[in-house]
Amino acid sequence: MKEEQLSLLLKSSSKFPPPLGVKLSYGTSGFRADASILRSTVFRVGILAALRSFQTKSVIGLMITASHNVVSDNGVKVADPSGGMLTQDWEPFADSLANAADPHHLLQLINEIIKKENIPLDGTRSAEILLGRDTRPSGESLLEAAKEGVSSILGANFFDIGVVTTPQLHWMVRQRNLGLKASEADYFEQLSTSFRCLMDLVPNKSGMANTSEKLILDGANGIGGEKLEMIKESLGLVIEVRNSGKGAGVLNEKVGADFVQKEKILPRSFGPNDVGFRSAEIFAVVWGFRGWIKFGGGGDRCASFDGDADRIVYFSVIQETGNKINLVDGDKILSLFALFIKEQISILQQGKDGKGGSEYHARIGVVQTAYANGASTDYLKRLGLEVMFTPTGVKYLHEQAAAYDIGIYFEANGHGTVLFSEKFLSWLEERNHELSSVSIGSEQQKAALRLVAVSKLINQAAGDALSGLLLVEAILQHMGWSVNKWSELYQDLPSRQLKVKVLDRKAVVTTNAETVAVEPPGIQEAINAEIAKYTQGRSFIRPSGTEDVVRVYAEAPTQEEADSLAKSVAHLVEGPEYLK
Repeated sequence: MKEEQLSLLLKSSSKFPPPLGVKLSYGTSGFRADASILRSTVFRVGILAALRSFQTKSVIGLMITASHNVVSDNGVKVADPSGGMLTQDWEPFADSLANAADPHHLLQLINEIIKKENIPLDGTRSAEILLGRDTRPSGESLLEAAKEGVSSILGANFFDIGVVTTPQLHWMVRQRNLGLKASEADYFEQLSTSFRCLMDLVPNKSGMANTSEKLILDGANGIGGEKLEMIKESLGLVIEVRNSGKGAGVLNEKVGADFVQKEKILPRSFGPNDVGFRSAEIFAVVWGFRGWIKFGGGGDRCASFDGDADRIVYFSVIQETGNKINLVDGDKILSLFALFIKEQISILQQGKDGKGGSEYHARIGVVQTAYANGASTDYLKRLGLEVMFTPTGVKYLHEQAAAYDIGIYFEANGHGTVLFSEKFLSWLEERNHELSSVSIGSEQQKAALRLVAVSKLINQAAGDALSGLLLVEAILQHMGWSVNKWSELYQDLPSRQLKVKVLDRKAVVTTNAETVAVEPPGIQEAINAEIAKYTQGRSFIRPSGTEDVVRVYAEAPTQEEADSLAKSVAHLVEGPEYLK
């Protein structure tokens, strides 16, 4: 390392001493903690992002957010060249830099990374890092720390893209590295154009009588509602944003996708009259390229984003139940997307005479974790789809989904997306060109156009509540479904999640996507014995990734049985026989 670089790092790092007695770990969501102790960490992640940019010769992203956490928290994470998460190989580097005791130790670790990864800091190259943050008050101060971190590596440049959703940053990184337009205006243009394309291809169905007049969004008092407000005029939808962050509401406090999904009650600013069925017939008016289209309906559609807009859930309420909701979670979003995409593929691959043009048997896969409701998995299998399971964590889901021509993944919490392989997209463009020359306006060509539009509407870099919402809206219009009709795709099995405090969570070791415990010896057999007491029973245990607890999940035909199974398995974990 040159003397100039050494001096710069020592000088800048001395401004950001690490918090005493705190050890941080880079997880699926990067680093998260109380914002008051994160300046040193964000500074060091700025250094890491610069090194990663040099090593990959690509644009890297750095996002300051704590997603659905309380407003006093914040966090920081890195977006890799693909727009996805930081490669797992670099997570130990993040941990070591964040926890370095002093500037000299930090320099030693940086040197080790440079040597191990053969990073050329010789002044012949430059690095580019996109910096984004959410609406948290602590974001500005942490952003300055990130800027100093990036600038402490000679040749590294940062570009502050402002207050954005987390998925926007991931999308911009991906676009930049593909050599495509990557501004916020470009993001909005791509979403609105592809959405309007799907709306223009909505079939003329006389039975489309269940789509209601208004979409009401719970913005979690975060950035997502603000961004939807910016684009809604170009969509032709009647949209009302509540909990936009402009009033007295607090970020993620009794609002947002995480709150709605876990508590299964209405967020603040919502009431029974907003959602659910209504006795009076109402009409939704949605703009399509063919003109204004009217659909009869029953009840407004409601959705929730989380604080940084990478999660989305829908919900409705039957008025007599007060504030309790009918949740339409990530499992049902996945099922809706899978049903629609499979339908379009089937149309595309079947010509009028039973023969297609250029043949391509697209491999469609859906990816879930063990926390996915068993009823959703059964439904997807009945559709004839390949279902794969991964350990908990978006990075595992995304990686597995990328193995398919079309990979669809969602967690129940509403985080997920759809991935299209380059090979499939190339074939799709070729097939669309063939159809436009021989059978323009045919159902096959419409299916091809819909799939092209979906590939552009959905954010293939990361789960994106805004693009996900627009795809849901387009598919509901295509199907002629209300939220309640959509919810009837299948009936969720009742479930229960518990946490058991233990001395050492690492004593529990799992396999088969965390569904089978191989250590401690004998505990899985005991769990199986409890499961066998219930028809359609399912349960598993897994160690927490962040605290000394073992998590228990149980599922059964009734809530009482699910509760009983969860308690029985929790007692096994608590007992001295297995975990001492």
